[in-house]
Amino acid sequence: ANYQYVTSFHEGHITTLTMQRPERANALSHAHLAELEHAALSLRDDPDTRVVVLTGAGKHFSSGADLQDTPAAGMPLVPRRRRARMGERAIEAILGVDQITIAAWRGAAMGGGACVATACDFRVGSHSAFMEYPEVDLGINLMWKSLPLIVSLVGSARAKRLVAGAERADAQTLYDWGVLDHLTDDEHLMAKAMEVAARYASKPPIAAQMIKQSTNQLAYALGNSIMHMDVDQNL
Repeated sequence: ANYQYVTSFHEGHITTLTMQRPERANALSHAHLAELEHAALSLRDDPDTRVVVLTGAGKHFSSGADLQDTPAAGMPLVPRRRRARMGERAIEAILGVDQITIAAWRGAAMGGGACVATACDFRVGSHSAFMEYPEVDLGINLMWKSLPLIVSLVGSARAKRLVAGAERADAQTLYDWGVLDHLTDDEHLMAKAMEVAARYASKPPIAAQMIKQSTNQLAYALGNSIMHMDVDQNL
């Protein structure tokens, strides 16, 4: 598919998806999220890809939801609700990718950008990486069914510090807390991500994908049962 905001590159058994809005720090507009969803879902029909690396062009992974991309004035509630769920749909599509997914993360992963990073199976970060959830200071909860993702990575108290406290976590903290699985410098970020990708691409794909799917079901079963209407709290 020809996307405006996402590029796809395939080599060997690895596909790299790159978010391409560097001039907006890869802010996630409705159209950008729709392309991420489509790209993730299209991997279902790609038996050759075993690992997907997801990264952002420019200095930042993603600055989160594009706050300039708002619904038209007077949009009725039903289409406005469906539009608001686009982020949730993109996160669910990334979570549902059969293949192993790796976020290659430099700079900011804020709000929705952090949701995208935590929806991947692994995260390779550079020393410039940082995470921040600014939603609480806007008077809103964390949406996109993504609260269980950060809770499963760091535990309840640290998740509250990040999401309720809006603390900014630097790369070393993210590594110490288990959000980042690998830490390197900006120059070697993609090389390290590809090294990790090659390791998983070498594994028997059906076994690796079954393990991933079962692990996700175990990790997020409760979250899936209670987070299904988090967007409605902010309509």
